[in-house]
Amino acid sequence: MQYISTRNANIGMSAAEVIAMGLAHDGGLFVPEALPALKKNAVAALAAMGYQQRAVYIMSMFLDGYSIEELTDIAEKAYNTNNFDTPEIAPLHSIDETASFLELWHGPTCAFKDMALQALPHFLTSALIKTGEEREVCILTATSGDTGKAALEGFCDVDRTKIMVFFPKDGVSDIQKLQMTSQKGDNVFVCSVVGNFDDAQTGVKQIFSDEKLREQLSEKGYFLSSANSINWGRLLPQIVYYVSAYCDLINKGTIKNGDPINICVPTGNFGNILAGFYAKSIGLPINKLICASNSNNVLTDFIKTGTYDKNRDFYTTTSPSMDILVSSNLERLLFELSGHDDGLIRKYMDSLNATGAYTVNEIIRNAIQKDFVAGFCDDKQTAETIKDVFFKHNYLIDTHTAVGYKVYRDYVSETGDKTHTVIASTASPFKFCEAVLAALGRNYKLPGLELIEKLEEVSGVKAPTPLTSLKDQKERFTQSVNKEEMTNVVVNFLIN
Repeated sequence: MQYISTRNANIGMSAAEVIAMGLAHDGGLFVPEALPALKKNAVAALAAMGYQQRAVYIMSMFLDGYSIEELTDIAEKAYNTNNFDTPEIAPLHSIDETASFLELWHGPTCAFKDMALQALPHFLTSALIKTGEEREVCILTATSGDTGKAALEGFCDVDRTKIMVFFPKDGVSDIQKLQMTSQKGDNVFVCSVVGNFDDAQTGVKQIFSDEKLREQLSEKGYFLSSANSINWGRLLPQIVYYVSAYCDLINKGTIKNGDPINICVPTGNFGNILAGFYAKSIGLPINKLICASNSNNVLTDFIKTGTYDKNRDFYTTTSPSMDILVSSNLERLLFELSGHDDGLIRKYMDSLNATGAYTVNEIIRNAIQKDFVAGFCDDKQTAETIKDVFFKHNYLIDTHTAVGYKVYRDYVSETGDKTHTVIASTASPFKFCEAVLAALGRNYKLPGLELIEKLEEVSGVKAPTPLTSLKDQKERFTQSVNKEEMTNVVVNFLIN
């Protein structure tokens, strides 16, 4: 299988090459030249397997050049009970006959990014060997909260790698910030950026496309790659958990093999729901993909109208990992639905850069609306949803999951569609204690770590060990810069 860029469909690169590179030099995102298809009886076979085996099967469909033995080794290193607090890895929690929460937060950083970022470092180290790359790789990542810690954890002290994480100074929770700034490891660096996530992400993209900097780093023995979902090696493992969830629903007797399901995903950068689209595209019986946004509802408007317009107010919400106005992974979807029209995609992206907006043609808009529906909710509705789920179902959810569940319920009310729906639960509620406690009617002005104990007390739920252990950690990284200074920070870390 060859990979091409969304902005140049004529190049052909191997899986190892695109995982090592992360982002194409033309600014585009790598995608498979053609999508594979699940074999006729694959789902039945996968249902009899554990998570590791399912991961090997799905990843092998996309990763030519990686042997089954290699992928098995990667899956065993990534998905085990040393890294995850349950042997199921991504368990389902059903609250009624029509909805199940897919808990993607049982890993070392208590967020869904662990599902991919426990595997990506192993993909990458293998890729360096396969491509004959002699330079060290520096992983350069912008985060809206969860990717940063998950990437730092995954790449900590991995041979031949360094990792730099930039996060918006006032755009993450106290717990998320401490998780990153207290990170151990000799090869890591963390820095906050004045502004929002889009500022940090724009800065990182500009660094990737800086040819002069690329040459300068190469002379010193480094090249840049990404742990964001712009890296195909980050996105691919996310396909696995939707296939795995479908298998688990069969095993629970909730559905029969072949029955359709819906998937609802709270998303900002569009990567998590795009993985659901790819799962559907390879043959998983998915009916609707429900895209859930918070008050930064640029994706909701786009799916409903076909116009993407980031020229709007930016809201800092209680679901900060979704506080995004530039959804990078949407480019991959447009490329697929345009029939790999790289010229058209360049036109849209150029318009986005120049004016902050673009409008897709009718063919693409109709194709999007065939598979996707969308909705959003504000902070007040998010809090009401957390309270409702806890007191009605004795189940504690975080702010992002609450956005997803509220949009799902709105969809059912509007359509009457009772298709069983998998709702991506993307983070532990203990990462957002202040907002969750407030939703339950408890307002405390306490440091974030003390709020963990308060939420345990109020909810009767035990907090994950990776979060309770933060009380013994001290901040290592306190630097904050403007986005224009990010390049200098990279140079100082790697060269000076």
